[in-house]
Amino acid sequence: MKKIDSHHHLWKYSTIEHSWINDSMSVLKQDFLPNDLWSEMAQSGYEGCVAVQASQTEKETQFLLSEAAINPFILGVVGWVNLCHSNVRERLNYFSQFSGFKGVRHVLQDEADDQFMLREEFLNGISFLKEFNLTYDILIFPKHLPFAIELVDKFPDQPFVIDHIAKPDIKNDDTTEWAENIKKIASFQNVYCKLSGMVTEADWNDWSVEQLHKYIKIVVDAFGIDRVMIGSDWPVCKLAGEYSTVMQVVESYFNEEDKKKVLGENATKFYGLVSKKVQIK
Repeated sequence: MKKIDSHHHLWKYSTIEHSWINDSMSVLKQDFLPNDLWSEMAQSGYEGCVAVQASQTEKETQFLLSEAAINPFILGVVGWVNLCHSNVRERLNYFSQFSGFKGVRHVLQDEADDQFMLREEFLNGISFLKEFNLTYDILIFPKHLPFAIELVDKFPDQPFVIDHIAKPDIKNDDTTEWAENIKKIASFQNVYCKLSGMVTEADWNDWSVEQLHKYIKIVVDAFGIDRVMIGSDWPVCKLAGEYSTVMQVVESYFNEEDKKKVLGENATKFYGLVSKKVQIK
């Protein structure tokens, strides 16, 4: 079984580009590069991964693609392209020349307009993704799920994946509307979900495996075993737990047969990942 981390970040720390990192997140105020990630992945038996954007710049997208080109364990990149710009098709065409370019993400959770994803210009951008065989990562809070449901309903043939199980309020154990809307969006067969980012939605200093397993169960019951995938959300996960600890939370929920899908096969299918020769040291 080839284990794949479907969600991590890389960056050369910048106070401007990473302004979302506040003083309570000081551990993240440094560079996080492929060698740092590989040492943690290898210890947990992961052979491949997908790098996901953290800044809304094409400069970062190019940086991630460059790192993927020289680090064979980075099997794919989910970058940022301005989907609202009139030249979006041209930019998607440009980045699609890189074999590692697998999908696009926008930090929807930070937009002042909760319905940003339903704007005409954004929908126009989404409409071009299928032409280039690209996926779309949905980064939202629970309050955005009703609008995300409208979004995916408009594009039945577009592969979508919900990042970080839509960030429910795990800290206060509030599943009310989140759980119901997760079931609704899971009814669309073109939508997957990442079992990632959960520890940072819990109390960073006081969370339990049992607590997170409750949320994993809700997601798996909704999406089934074929449309969920593990993700570390490294290095952001370091706010609440180390790489191996975070991955073990998800791994420990599944039996050996289901692990093959959740820990590798589903991400490979969703992103169309192609294996490269990598040796775990």
